[in-house]
Amino acid sequence: MRGLTLYLRSRRVPAALLSAAGSAVLMWSLTMAFAESRDADPALVVLTVLLIVAAVTVTLAGPDEALDRTASLAWQPRRAAHLLAAVALVLALLLPTLLTGARFGPAGLVLRDAAGLFGLTALGAVTIGVARSWFLPLGWTLIALIFTHPDTTAGQILTWQSQAPGNVPAALTAAAFAVAGLLAYALTGPTRPAAAEAAL
Repeated sequence: MRGLTLYLRSRRVPAALLSAAGSAVLMWSLTMAFAESRDADPALVVLTVLLIVAAVTVTLAGPDEALDRTASLAWQPRRAAHLLAAVALVLALLLPTLLTGARFGPAGLVLRDAAGLFGLTALGAVTIGVARSWFLPLGWTLIALIFTHPDTTAGQILTWQSQAPGNVPAALTAAAFAVAGLLAYALTGPTRPAAAEAAL
């Protein structure tokens, strides 16, 4: 248990949990206070998922990644579990709202976007470092929310975050990012900050 506590602290998990929960509560409170419908606008749901993902992104690397790489631990399953727990956190924060007066759902939309955005963020962590890994998910999601209903399959893939929960191209795109991000992050971990700086 002590090892788990040290791991969570080194990854700044307590602060990230407070930030993620605070974001969810803030968005839920605003919706409760001002929305005319019990169901939160889909764009607001996507933005809330994005806020939680951004808050948790900082936990994808420790203060000394070189030290992690030299430690005699099986990091691959730990990294995979960490990413899966991050997706579960989004569900744990937003799905209970389905029982309240401001519902952030449906569940399929929350799961798809959480998995896809965390996968995309994990790919960013592996390639350009954790500090910048949220840039692409943020920019891409904001653009997707502006162009929400393209008719072509290519358009639905490009705006997968904002598509309806049953949209097949969007689901496949999110699943591809989720699987690719999980495998890349679990197997290689985040890139070292020095390497990320040199790549810019």
